[in-house]
This record gives sequence, C-alpha cells and structure tokens, in this order.
Amino acid sequence: MKKLLVVIIACLAGISARADEGMWLPSLIHERIADMQAKGFKLSAEDIYSINQASLKDAVMMFGRGCSAELLSGEGLILTNYHCGYAQIQKHSSVEHDYLKDGFWAMKREEELPNPGLSVSFLERMEDVTSIVLRGYTPDMTEEQRIELIRHNSTNLIDIATSAGKGLRATVEALYYGNQYFLFVYREFKDVRFVGAPPTSIGKFGGETDNWMWPRHTGDFSLFRIYADKDNNPAEYSKDNVPYQPKKYFKISTGGIKEGDFTFIYGFPGYTQEYIHSEGVRYISEISDPCKVALRTLRLDIMNKHMSKSQAVRIQYSTKKAIVANAWKKWQGEAGGIKKMKTVQTNQDYEKRFIEWAKGTEYEGIVEHIDSIYKELETHHFIVDIFSETAQTIEISRLARQVSGHSLESVKNISKSFFKDYYMPIDKECFVALMKEFGNMIPDDHQPAFYKEQMQKYGKVETWADSLFANSVFADEAKMESLGENYHDVLIHDPASIYYIEMQNWALPHLNKARALNRDLQLLYRTYMRGQMDFAPDRTVYYPDANLTLRVSYGHIKGYSPYDGAYYHPSSTLKGIIEKDNPEIFDYNIPQKLRDIYHNKDFGRWVDERGEVPVCFIATNHTTGGNSGSPVINAEGNLIGINFDRVWEGTMSDIDFDLDFCRNISLDIRYVLFTIEKIGGAAYLFDEMTFVE
Repeated sequence: MKKLLVVIIACLAGISARADEGMWLPSLIHERIADMQAKGFKLSAEDIYSINQASLKDAVMMFGRGCSAELLSGEGLILTNYHCGYAQIQKHSSVEHDYLKDGFWAMKREEELPNPGLSVSFLERMEDVTSIVLRGYTPDMTEEQRIELIRHNSTNLIDIATSAGKGLRATVEALYYGNQYFLFVYREFKDVRFVGAPPTSIGKFGGETDNWMWPRHTGDFSLFRIYADKDNNPAEYSKDNVPYQPKKYFKISTGGIKEGDFTFIYGFPGYTQEYIHSEGVRYISEISDPCKVALRTLRLDIMNKHMSKSQAVRIQYSTKKAIVANAWKKWQGEAGGIKKMKTVQTNQDYEKRFIEWAKGTEYEGIVEHIDSIYKELETHHFIVDIFSETAQTIEISRLARQVSGHSLESVKNISKSFFKDYYMPIDKECFVALMKEFGNMIPDDHQPAFYKEQMQKYGKVETWADSLFANSVFADEAKMESLGENYHDVLIHDPASIYYIEMQNWALPHLNKARALNRDLQLLYRTYMRGQMDFAPDRTVYYPDANLTLRVSYGHIKGYSPYDGAYYHPSSTLKGIIEKDNPEIFDYNIPQKLRDIYHNKDFGRWVDERGEVPVCFIATNHTTGGNSGSPVINAEGNLIGINFDRVWEGTMSDIDFDLDFCRNISLDIRYVLFTIEKIGGAAYLFDEMTFVE
C-alpha cells in the first residue's frame, strides 16, 4: 500500500501532454497548482481548498444527489442548471400555473417555494483514511472478509465524523478500485426554496435536438435559496428559518471571456471508467449502448406523440421524458466517439504490451483473467440491460413494486403521487412496443417461460396489453383509491404484480450472476490498477475515476473541429437563438418578449465585443454527469459561467478523453444575468450579488 501511494503521489505531480484531462481531488490540488499557475491561474491551492479558512470549496455544493451548484450571494442564493431544478419546477407546475411554460420569479422572499425532499450538501473536509479503513486486514483474508472489515471500519469513521455537529453526513469512498479510501464529510441543508427560472423555451431551448450538441443556445439555469435556523445551522423546513449566511460565495465576472482563457470547474462528477479493459469498452460501444438507444427511441417517440397533443400530458411527462432522452442521446455520442477514437483497438494494443511486460511479475495473467470474466459476463449483463430498459420501465409494474408490503394508507398515498404524473395510453403503448422488441432481442432459449406463456395465451402483444391494462387496478386511479381491507390479496393477484414478479424472477439469477462476476472484476481491477501504475509507458498522470465526490478540473476556452472541413468557434450568442426561433416547433418557440428585445437591441449592459448577448461557450475541462450546475471559474477565481453539458463528439470522455474532441459546454454568466433582468424582471436579485469586471 505504501508503494502504491508513492506511485499515486508521483503521478499526481507529473506533468502530462494531456494536462487538460483529469478530475482532481481538491485536498491534493497542491500537486497540480504549479501546472495550473503556469497556464494562467492566479490563486493558490489554499484558495481552492482549505479546512483552516474559507475557500472556494465552501461556495460549491452537491445539489440533490446528482448535480452541482454554487453560491451567488451572502444570503444563500444558489445557481444550478435548469435541468437540475427541473423536477422541482415541474412539481410546482399545473395547467393553471404552468411554470414550465411561463417561467417563475419570486419577487419577494415570501414567494420562494419550498421543495420537500430536496437538499444541498457542502463538503466540510476530505481525508485519506486508507490505513484506518484497512486496519486489521491480512493477506490471508477472503474478499468477503475484507469487505466486512472495510464496512466495519468505515462505519466507525462515519459515526465519529457525523457526531461533530448539526446536519453532518459522511461517506467513505473507494478510489483506484479500492487501492485508496477517502472520508468525505458534508454539511447538508434541507430547506431549499425555489427562487426563479426562465420558461422552458429558454431553459431547455433546442430540446433533445440540441442536447449534447454544439453550437448550443440553451439558457440552462435556475435559482434556489438555502434557508437555515436562526443560528445558521441546517434545519428542516420552517417559516421561522432565515436565509443561510455562507462562509464563501462567488464574485461574478462581467468582463467576458475569449478563446485561450484559463477555466476551471469545481463540482461533483458522477461516474467514469478511464482505466477499463478493452472488452468492457467493446460491450458498451458495440452492444449495450446501441440496444438501449433503440429501446429508448421507441419510448421517446410514444411520449412525444402524446405530449404534443395535450398541455396536461406535456407537464406530466416533462421530467420523465428528459430523464429518458438525456442518456439516449449521450449513448449515441459515446458509441460513435469510441468507434471514431478506435478505443477498443487502442486498449487491446496497450493490453498486449502490458501482458509482455507483466511476465514473471505479480501481474502476470491479470489481463487475460479480466478478459475471460467479461466474456462470461456478457450474456448476463445483456439480459439485465434489456430487462432494465423494457420490463422495469412499465409504469404500472413499477407502482406494483413500489407499494409491495406497505400499509393501506401508504399504498393510497404512493398511488396519489403516482397518478399525478401518469397517463395510461403512454404506458400501454410503451408496453406493446417494448415487449415486442423484448421478444426480438432476447434469444428464444433465454426468454422467460412467463413471456412465452403470455404470448401463447394472447397470440400477440397488443391483446396481452389490452387484458393487462383493463384488469389491473394499478392502471386505474379510482380502483386504487377504493381499495379496502383486503387490498393485500387484490394487489398480490393483480396482473401487473404478477408481471413484475415473474419478469423479475426471470432476470434475478442473471442479475445475481452479473453482480458476482462484477465483484470478481473489481478485485482483479484493484490489482490491474496497481499494475498500470507500475507499467505506465503511455501516461504519466493518474487521477481517480469520478464517483460523485468533489473534484477540480481545469483547461481553457477552445473551439474544435468535429470533422473534416468544419470548425466550431467557442462561443454562441443571442443571434443564434433568433436564427433557430420557430413558433411551429415547441422546443424552438422562444417567448415573444425575447424576440422584441432582440428586435429593439434592448440588451442593456450584457453585450460582448461583437455587440451581441453571449449565450454559451465551450472549453477543454474534463467533466461528466454530476458536473451539471458546476461553477466555471476564471483565472482570478470569479464566476464566468455554469457548466451544463458536453459536445456530442466527446461524450466518450467517460472512457477515453481526447483533447481534440472533448469539450464541456457552459452557459455564459452574462446570459444568466440578461435573462434575470430582461425576461424575469427580477434585477432586484443583483442587489445581493458582487460583480467584478
């Protein structure tokens, strides 16, 4: 272990030709600060991360459990993406108060809307606890014994850490496939109120057509506020709570950006696999991604058809559609990028060199062993993937699973929440389309007996669907509401419950086998990771894969050439929005107010050197899911934008980062301010912000 840590530290300190790649632990950023400063950064490592004084980390937070956000003021005002706050906006929306369509702006504190279940978490500190987590470990232990030891030691660490103050939570996370462990201690605030957001026609401008694409013109932001008790501590929602007074918040740069400017991003990237074996890459790009894309295409087509016909259905399914579509588009770009980069072949060539080098060492045979497990895993993993994208997506089946074992009162409460955003024709059509494709994708000898029985009984999927949805109480709100004391027998014998149980029972052995094989892979990867660091002929910098913990990535604003004959400039403007504007297409139908502003050139102080309002820009920062909402900061540490996406050609960066094609997409902070003032009429918010040129 000591040898590994020496290697890690040496690698972190190394300077690589791929220096814009990397998601760095803030507590170790002193190992990168010289490179950052050489590229133009003007602050110190202590300014980025400190436990002794206020630092930039204290202005960054995890928003919910999958996004990032940042503080804009000393009164708890926070900025995140529109799509990160989308679920809250949708929950507050109705046909009478359609905040998705019209936007929302609280003009005074009393109008800010509470959001039960939403929280934000600030990192208090992080600490290498490898020696503590592995205390008591001996080489003769089984992997199960090692896991239990880690769980026990981690629980003790977490208990100690969370007993030190109000609102604390903690996790112990494995890095480098379990070669290193870090403790992360957070302070969590649970009273988070909705302050404002533009209409969907700005916040999601371009919809799924523009998602993951450049040039981008999406005003992807929303505003919330953190509330605390009178002592500034985390507290559950109360009318007596007051705006949180933070240790640190970002000053906002209004001076603009230009190509070549230094940028760094502070946030919570979710999941990457930068050190994965070629067989893992091949399965993702050639099998898993294409199949999942095909299945989600069916669902999206059905959603789009019904949402276009009804405002109520559009509101009901807006969040659901966004969740389905986001990964759908990403997987397409990921598979295409891996093919373009020839990542599978590159990894295979690397592995051949590793195999030769490893002969006679502790790493001999490790690559071949990993390869054999992937081959055994493929069928099980494929079945789990298809099950997850078909049977598990049927909404009445998910409701049946959700209420199983609950009291009658809980069943009715869960049901009431479910039907608020449920439209049976969509669910039924999805069932028909997905079950047909299920039969096509799963080989006959692997199909569940239940599926074959239903097909034999009904003859075709459409007839099966007619019977299922006509006879299931889970498809009928009135029937669910009228359930009586015998509800348990009714629900357990319901056709949707039977469907869920039978399909799950079919998939479960494959899921368990996949889990077992993946555990074996994790154990092998732990050794393979050490071996790669010892071998290391092609890279001098190793950073831990993302795992939704706080990271820093840095780079610079830069355009790119996605294919021959094309070059994309690194910034977009309001002019591009006007060029795309189309009242006949929902995703491109901008508010009339924005058209009028552009026609009258009523831009205020938010213009750039071209006389246009800047909207978005791209840079070379290494980001992934979870970085949505992350602050984009300039060389002086001031806020210049908010990260929200990557370019489609570079979505393979979770597996293979390439400086030529990988770009993160950010919203220019000046467009945020322009929209707040000119569209929202909420310039009063500027009074609590600090602006710098």
